[in-house]
This record gives sequence, structure tokens and C-alpha cells, in this order.
Amino acid sequence: MGIERFIGIDLAWAQGGTRAKANETGVAAIDRRGVVLECGWTRGPEETMAWLARTAVDGSTLVFVDAPLVVDNPAGQRSCEREVGQRYGRWKVSANSTNQGTPRRAGVLLRAGLEENRWVYDDGRDGPPTGGLVMSECYPYTTLVGASELGYDQERPTYKRRPARVPTAEWRAVRATECDKLIGRMAGLATADPPLLLASHPVSRQLLDEPSPQRDADYKHREDLIDALLCAWTAALWSRHGSARCQVLGGDSLVPPGSAPTIIAPARPEQRRDKENPVPRPRPVP
Repeated sequence: MGIERFIGIDLAWAQGGTRAKANETGVAAIDRRGVVLECGWTRGPEETMAWLARTAVDGSTLVFVDAPLVVDNPAGQRSCEREVGQRYGRWKVSANSTNQGTPRRAGVLLRAGLEENRWVYDDGRDGPPTGGLVMSECYPYTTLVGASELGYDQERPTYKRRPARVPTAEWRAVRATECDKLIGRMAGLATADPPLLLASHPVSRQLLDEPSPQRDADYKHREDLIDALLCAWTAALWSRHGSARCQVLGGDSLVPPGSAPTIIAPARPEQRRDKENPVPRPRPVP
């Protein structure tokens, strides 16, 4: 029957503490038709887990999280993070380093909490899951440059980090313009396989109806929702096409299947390690 619901979480890496509340986490849920069923924001792993409990379909939900879920390296960088730079660096995409000394590890806490509630972490090495309550890690930047539907053929969009070529005084206006262009490209996913229908929910429809703000707090609010929607669509892409459209970064780990720290990333042929092997054909629509 396959997975029925795809959820994206743009998790705030810092979980908060006694002196400050956690930053906002973007959350979004879509079905196989691309309809946005729920989307919005939470704060902290506990609130995010409560939202998931209300939103997931028991036995048929795949969650893609933009945050490190498995961190087993004492120092340095995880292999999946190195592979982001190796395979997507030409498109100016790289990943932050995460290790057991990293203070911001809300993803690890989220995974542990979900595993106590029947969720299972899946590293993707055995292909897309066909059922269950499953979580995996993704990285929206690899989706933006790895999914040809979005059209970022040369480099990532500048909707987050200021390029050196953009003066600081002009950055907020440039960022808002680039974000609006990105939203326009995401709207084009309405006819993709799988689709994403931004206009199908009042909150995601606001992305289309309102221009991106320049004020930092308001802009971050919007950016978190965009990334959550990209994570949800990436989960649907993985479920629909598997290794024909995606690759598993960090998949060479020697740990038992299902438990390696990996990132599941959409990939063009030239972004794959082995460019000689043909990719499998897409699976038929169930």
C-alpha cells in the first residue's frame, strides 16, 4: 500500500533551556497527492513530538528532519556531511559539522523521544520504507540543487546566507526577492511527480499571496516553513522514486543497516559518486 503521509520538520537545532525558549521549528504534512494537510510552527522537541502525534497516520508516515538525528562521531564531521560538500559543492552547498561535542543536538533528542513512541529511525540503505512510523534525515539545500524541477542548475538560491558579492546594506532586500523566486519555483511543483500544492492550505498559501518580509524575525518565520515543506516533499520524492532520484549520503558506514548517520538527498546524475552506473527507472504509481 505504501506510505500515506509525508512530514517535513525544519528543526531548530538548539532545544532551549532555562534562560531562553527554543527557536521556532517549521512543520508540514502532505499526502501522496501533494495536498498540504497541516503546516505551521512548534517550539522545542516536546512540542514537536506532540504535533507529530496529532498529525501522523499510524503505520503509514515518513518524517524527514532537517537536523542531525544520529551523531556517533566523537569529533570532526560526520561522513554524510562531508559527502554533501563533495557531491554538491559545485552548486555552493555544504553542511555544518556535527559531533558528540556539538552543543546543539535537538535532533538527537527528538529521535530518542520518538523512538520511545514506536517511531523507527531509517538510514535509507535498504531503500524507501513501505509502512510504519519512520524518520530519516534530509538537508533542504540538497533538494534545491538536486531536484531538477526547481531549476537551480548552477548554484543554490541565496535565500539564507549572504554571498560576499551582496553588500550588507542590500542583503535583506535581495534575500526577500530571492525567497519570492524560490516560492515561485516551489509553486511549479504542483505538476511534478510527486506534486506539492502550496495553495491547498491557508498557511502555505500565504507564501504565494504575501511578499517575503525583510525584517529578520519575520523572514526566519517564513524560511522555517519553506524548509519544512521542502523536507516533506523530499520525503515524498524518496518514497515515490527511491534511488532513481535520490542518494544516501554516508551510506558506506559499517554499522548495522538502519542505524547509520545518513542524509537522504535528491541527486542529479552528475551529483552521484558513481556516474557510470545507470539509475533505476521510477517505480509505477501504486
